[in-house]
This record gives sequence, structure tokens and C-alpha cells, in this order.
Amino acid sequence: MTDASALYQLKGLSKRYTRGKETVAIFDGLDMTISQGDFIAIMGPSGSGKTTLLNLLGGIDKPSSGEVVFEGQRIDNLSQGRLAKWRAKNAGFIFQFYNLMPTLSAAQNVELPLLLTSLSGKARKERVKTALDIVGMVDRAGHRPGQLSGGQQQRVAIARAIVADPKVLLADEPTGDLDRTTADEILQTLQLLNKELGKTIIMVTHDPEAASYAARELHLNKGRFEEKGKA
Repeated sequence: MTDASALYQLKGLSKRYTRGKETVAIFDGLDMTISQGDFIAIMGPSGSGKTTLLNLLGGIDKPSSGEVVFEGQRIDNLSQGRLAKWRAKNAGFIFQFYNLMPTLSAAQNVELPLLLTSLSGKARKERVKTALDIVGMVDRAGHRPGQLSGGQQQRVAIARAIVADPKVLLADEPTGDLDRTTADEILQTLQLLNKELGKTIIMVTHDPEAASYAARELHLNKGRFEEKGKA
């Protein structure tokens, strides 16, 4: 049965890869419910399927079997065209190495997701300014990535992820390339987005300190979740 109040429901989710004659199961029969406004950190050993799971939640990859349900709608069986529209409306992505276009300014990088929408140029610029303001980067709007520090580039990447006002942010090791002080600043920004703007955040991390910023901490191991309680 589908829970109408859930943002995501994973039902019997399996992902398998074939290597030669061998079939390798990353996870098999995984179930999970994610509520609107959750901030979840997913941890686990290398090869446990953390990034694969994030890609399934973001509609970048498809399961071998099972269902990925978002707000009551299955997204695992959508066509590539409909998935692209779904992602543009609902999901923002944050990566370890920022994935910014080096020849574009910070503002132009943030604007990229909006080029897929019907917004006017003026409306796009207003959205970009708002997103950059939220992450404290308005004064760097005209700078290219090569002129910014790692932490500043990640802030621009977060602005790009939120500029279309998505319902969920999917973050893959968002602080993995940053020093501790800068990482904590980025994680505080994610907390602000979660607590003050109500963004649902699902973050993959190897870092226990990063995971401590989340409201829920899940460990993925041998295809199963174990939830670590918060003090």
C-alpha cells in the first residue's frame, strides 16, 4: 500500500549488475520511507550501494526490480523524457567535486537548471540572486569557479541545486573535498535549508561528523538499513 503522506517510498528495491557470468546484488528487497522535511545521512562501507541508492532516488538510474514512489507516483517506470521533467521540478543534486562549468560565472552556473523552464530572463535572474543570497555568495556572482575556493564553489553548487525550488536535495559526499572548518560551514548551510526552508535532504557521506548534522543516520550494509539513534 502507498503511504500518501510519504515523500518517498522504496518497495522491494533491488539493484543487480552482471559481471561476465556473475550477477552481483548491490541490495535486494530494500524497503524505506522518507518523510517530507527529513534530513537523512546514509553511511556504509565502500561498495554498499550508497551512491547507487542516491541515483535511484534521483531518477538517474533504474532498479532491477521493485518500486521508487515519490509523492504517490512511481518514478522508476517513467520514460527518460518524463524523468528529466520530474528531476527539473523535484530534485536538486549536490556533488563532492561541485560539477560547475569552468567557463561560466557563479550566477550563470546557478542559472543552468532554470534554462529548462519557461521562466523569463528577468525571473531567472531574480531566482539566481535569491539562491546566491541564501548561501552567502551574491558578492561572488560574477566570479568563475577557478576564482573561488572549494567552499565557495560548493556554496555555488548548493545555490544551483536549490534555484528551481526542488522538494528534495540529493547530496553525494558534499564535504568530501573540503577541510573540516569549511565542511562544517557547508553542513550548517544544509541544516538551514532543512530547518528553515523545509527542504528534504538525503546525504551520502563517509564522515561521522558530517552525519551528525542530519536528523536521521542510516547505515547501509549488506543490502539492509540499520538506523542509528540520535542522542
